[in-house]
Amino acid sequence: MIKRLFLEHPESLGETYFEHQRRAFGFGGSMVLAGLACIMHGLVPALFEKTGSSAVAQLNERMSQRLRLANASGSASSDESIRDSGLKQRVTA
Repeated sequence: MIKRLFLEHPESLGETYFEHQRRAFGFGGSMVLAGLACIMHGLVPALFEKTGSSAVAQLNERMSQRLRLANASGSASSDESIRDSGLKQRVTA
């Protein structure tokens, strides 16, 4: 049970638990900051006009690149890693 909860997913991406944690915290922090910028943009439309869309595009590229690297190294199959990470799209190399 512990292995399934804490190790299987990071290992499927060729990462240790702490490498995966650091990457997830980075993604989460970026999303929180982008979300705050979107809220501010909603209040004052002249502020942060492109911040939210730019953040989404950058995060998508980082995630896609990481999955391509994991797939190329044989650490993960695209269908399994995407399903495990909760994404519903198919990433191709």
